[in-house]
Amino acid sequence: MAVFQGACRGRRVIAVDAGETKLDPQARALIERAARSAAPPLSSVGVEEARRLYRESRLALAPPPVAVQETRDFSMAGPGGAIGARYYRPLGASSGEALPAVVYFHGGGWTCGDLDTHDSVCRGIAAQSRFAVVAIDYRMGPEHRFPAAVEDALAAVRWMAANAGSFGIDPAQLVVAGESAGGNLAAVAAIALRDSALRLAMQVLVYPVTDQAADTDSLGRFAQGYSLTRELLRWYQGNYLRGEPDRADWRASPLRAKDHSRLPPAYIITAGFDPLLDEGKAYAERLAQAGVPVTYECFEGQIHGFLPMGGAIAAAHHAHYRIGQMLRMRFGTFSVARP
Repeated sequence: MAVFQGACRGRRVIAVDAGETKLDPQARALIERAARSAAPPLSSVGVEEARRLYRESRLALAPPPVAVQETRDFSMAGPGGAIGARYYRPLGASSGEALPAVVYFHGGGWTCGDLDTHDSVCRGIAAQSRFAVVAIDYRMGPEHRFPAAVEDALAAVRWMAANAGSFGIDPAQLVVAGESAGGNLAAVAAIALRDSALRLAMQVLVYPVTDQAADTDSLGRFAQGYSLTRELLRWYQGNYLRGEPDRADWRASPLRAKDHSRLPPAYIITAGFDPLLDEGKAYAERLAQAGVPVTYECFEGQIHGFLPMGGAIAAAHHAHYRIGQMLRMRFGTFSVARP
């Protein structure tokens, strides 16, 4: 696992090279099983069929649900109508305790995914961190193109801060988090809210999309055969963006923002066999260069999308643990998470 930690200018950046990287055997088995199946590529079917296939695959690969004290589905007002959400309260939290909270945005290329497809991730983070977690069911393309998802993400964070008391949440300890497309939204939310009265405490970005126009080495090396393909990525982007000019907009490509200083501390995870590897690492480096405290970890043997696949890939559980650990360290809550 490659790791570096970056903080303010002048402080040393620590890098660890894991040496020759090998694909995790469980990830390899999953890829081989998918290759033997008759399932068509998501990019070759209609949007509704792609959503169905994506949902079925994620639910089939999810682990047994981790116990939490409470889950609650609700909705909040958004710029395009009601935004669906799901609240998770961890075991052991007293009724009067105001917890730190993670506002979580699911992956799925701004096209697929819902509250159920990433339920295991939110449960895992709640259990490992003892934070509340709120998953957001933001608008997606192609029905609702950029910047609809960004608008929903910002509205959701603001709404949760304004209504924190109703959920036993401390509004001064809000974290934004997400994976892939959701990691993109979390990164954008951190930038957009930087100078607002709402001060985010942390951002957790898991193999995020940071540059919609990226043509990186990892995008070429892992263009085929590792879960997320270049073709599928371009299909997702085509569903989300209104046109080529949107790729340069920092709200779609947070790496392209002019200023990355004064952002909340970041924990960034990438996967070693992911087309998005290089842009995730580049974002971590950009934040560190701007003086933002950053911890970056690459799960070297993993593929894109492994976080909700804990029923097939054991490393997903370790990633949940690491996210929980980083949250506890950030907020100084070092108690052992309940199983």
